[in-house]
Order: sequence, then structure tokens, then C-alpha cells
Amino acid sequence: MTTKEDYPLLRFFAEQALQGSEHLPSLQEVAQLMGWSMTRVREELAVAKALGVVEAKPRVGLRHLPYRFAPAAWLSLKYALMVDQQKYFGQFADLRRRVEAAYFHDAAKLLTEEDKHHLQQLVASAWDKLHRQPPLIPHEEHRELHLTIYKRLDNTFVNGLLEAYWNAYEIVGLSRYSSFEYLSEVWEYHSRIVEGIVSGDYDAAYQALIEHTKLLANRPVTG
Repeated sequence: MTTKEDYPLLRFFAEQALQGSEHLPSLQEVAQLMGWSMTRVREELAVAKALGVVEAKPRVGLRHLPYRFAPAAWLSLKYALMVDQQKYFGQFADLRRRVEAAYFHDAAKLLTEEDKHHLQQLVASAWDKLHRQPPLIPHEEHRELHLTIYKRLDNTFVNGLLEAYWNAYEIVGLSRYSSFEYLSEVWEYHSRIVEGIVSGDYDAAYQALIEHTKLLANRPVTG
């Protein structure tokens, strides 16, 4: 069982953040304040950096970063993929599908006109790549389209989970190869999703999303 004292340096950084401090004391000052050796400070600092809590740069020192869930989610998921890629990617992909479905209407209704135009541009760019000779895989557009739909949600855990999913999607090889037929079907769904969002027909967009994620659920992990 963990307690608030298990990671006292994280608590120290959180207290600094609550005070509005962006720049943090030096490592030497932290060691003096905490009564620790420099070795312990560096060990606990490594945890904070991995979680995306702080960053350390030469001549700048320690700087507090806004809280994001993505670094922690990705760090844990990356380890899970090392243990059992097939099992844990499948479980996480299922979680991602359910989260996208649950938050879709709320997220889509928050998108600005600029966001909607960006989605249309992503669809156009993807079709352009698919119609080239030879066709190109529009992975960047795929990732950006899904993340854009949810970007206005004021929920760092939803967005962090989705960012971690797309990192894993690349690690397991799903961004590297697909048949033209499969990609064309995927982007037909994307086109329908964006058309629904732009027109304000969120139910139609949601239905296209659900059908789209069922298609992806049946695609094997290539490794």
C-alpha cells in the first residue's frame, strides 16, 4: 500500500506547483531542503521526469511542467507491450474503443470551426496519399484525426490514454502496412465521421465511429 510519503519529491514538486512556481530550486537546494544525498535526489528526480512532472535543462535548471497523464500512461503501456504485446495491446485497444465511444458526443460538440476544417484537410490529405502511385499509408493523418476529435475535452486522462494508444499503435506495427482495400474502407469511415461532425449530425458521425472501430478490432497485430 502506498502513502503520500512514498514519493516525497513528487509532493514537494506538487506543492511548488500549487504556489505557482514554474522554475524550481536547483538539485543542490533540493538536497538541502529535503535533507537528502545528491544520489537520492537524482533517483527520485528520474521518477518525476519519467512522469513528465518536471524537466531539467542545462543553464535553465529544473522547471515544473503542467500535469499530463500521457507520460505515465505510455510508460506503463510500453512496459506491458514488452511483457506480452498481443495480450496487452488488445486489452488497451478495447479500452480505447470504449473511451472514444463514451466521450464522442461531448468531444465532437466542443470542436471549433477551425478544428472541423482541420479534420476535413486531414481526410483530403489521406485520400491524396492513397491515390498516389504507389499509395502511401496516411498514418499521420489517422493519428491526428482521432486525437483532434477529442482535443477540446477538458480531461487529461482521456487525452493521455488516447495518446498512449497511438504510440502503442506504432510500436506494434499497425502504422507500417495495410492493404489498399483495408485503408480505403477505413478512410470511408473517417470521411463519414468528419462529414457528420461538420454538418452537426453527431449521431451519424457516432455510428460511423462505432462501425469503424469494429473494423479495426478485427485487424491482427503484426508485431
